[in-house]
Amino acid sequence: VQLQASGGGLVLPGGSLRLSCAASGRTFRSYAVGWFRQAPGKEREFVAGIGRNGAVMNYADSVKGRFTISRDNAKNAVYLQMNSLKPEDTAVYYCAARITYIPVTITQVDYWGQGTQVTVSS
Repeated sequence: VQLQASGGGLVLPGGSLRLSCAASGRTFRSYAVGWFRQAPGKEREFVAGIGRNGAVMNYADSVKGRFTISRDNAKNAVYLQMNSLKPEDTAVYYCAARITYIPVTITQVDYWGQGTQVTVSS
């Protein structure tokens, strides 16, 4: 599985962005997908994850109620809708895939996409 993240950018505090993760490969439906982020000087951390058929979703406490993850298996894509953005959400965001189960730590990830920069600043 190859993953490509997009949709990052510069946004004002309180604003919104929608990240996309495009996947290649006919086995995409076999993979759960997670979004991770890494801020300068900090470790990469789990943000949100979604199961293979989209029925199960997990969120980090820091983004609950503000971020929504979704997927469209017909399009081999996963999305992260980010609302009410805060400066502390500034980071490089990565999508990641794991066979069967949602990855919640970096050691559980089977495939990484390249990152997309999100900057929240006035």
